[in-house]
Amino acid sequence: MRRREFIVLSMGAAVSWPLAARAQQPAFPVIGFLSGASFEAMHDYVSVFKQSLAEAGFVEGRNVAIEYRWADGQNDRLPELAVDLVHREVAVIVVGASTPGALAAKAATQTIPIVFFIGTDPVKVGLVASLAHPGSNVTGVTALNVELIAKSIDLMHNLMGPSTKIAVLINPANAPQSAVERNIIQDVSRALDARFLVLNASSPSEIESAFATLVGERISALVVSGENFFLTQRDLLVGLAARHAVPTMYAYREFVIAGGLISYAKLARIQRASLRAKRPVNCRYSKRQKLSWPSISKPPRRLASQFLYRCSDVPMR
Repeated sequence: MRRREFIVLSMGAAVSWPLAARAQQPAFPVIGFLSGASFEAMHDYVSVFKQSLAEAGFVEGRNVAIEYRWADGQNDRLPELAVDLVHREVAVIVVGASTPGALAAKAATQTIPIVFFIGTDPVKVGLVASLAHPGSNVTGVTALNVELIAKSIDLMHNLMGPSTKIAVLINPANAPQSAVERNIIQDVSRALDARFLVLNASSPSEIESAFATLVGERISALVVSGENFFLTQRDLLVGLAARHAVPTMYAYREFVIAGGLISYAKLARIQRASLRAKRPVNCRYSKRQKLSWPSISKPPRRLASQFLYRCSDVPMR
């Protein structure tokens, strides 16, 4: 299933149940859209989100309004933005691709329905009681792509060879996700009997510092976390990776479109029928997972020959 089909299915259905319940009220229903990223980074998501709403009978400007709040990669702004949407008395808060955003929305209200799309396990981070019965006013979709970092490291390890030094870039500002990622990296390190350098960055200057460390430590390959902030900084990351000739694996196809070498992604979906329930507590998760083939761009000449030759010898599942 392609990402566009996934977003249409999940997000359009997810928003329809609270709006359908409130659309009969005299007031014009308002959707609050909260994201830790920027509008530019989420542009394609927003376009498909609005299209899926229209397919469900809700057209922006005609019978529904959307209030957008963007943290622009600064997760510390999310609690304030979530409270602002609550004060706006929106009908539902949709959290796009941000675990800190979902947690901020949950902390801001216990009554307004919250629908999230995140990459972490919502039970482990404390968003819902269980996948079968989320409880309270929170439900949504998880792609569990945070766990894919193990697959990405393993794949890069196989591609580059066991003696290659590999680094993993994470964002410590996203504490729930980075904590999970550190544990996963340790597990992979033990399983492969290899050491991986963990680099931290939560600002553009820290990304540049991370690459300086990477070069100084003679790291030969890099895996970038799927955390939201890095998506907003994809041009910087892709540019630094090309400048320093470091084969780099990303979590989203957008990096490849921006000129990055390779991405490795995981898809999931949630059944439309399950989100027609009257209360979030009754909205059960139904997961279908698929590991995609890597998307490979036209890399710089000095990276292409060795990396793509090795890639052809590694089986994908």
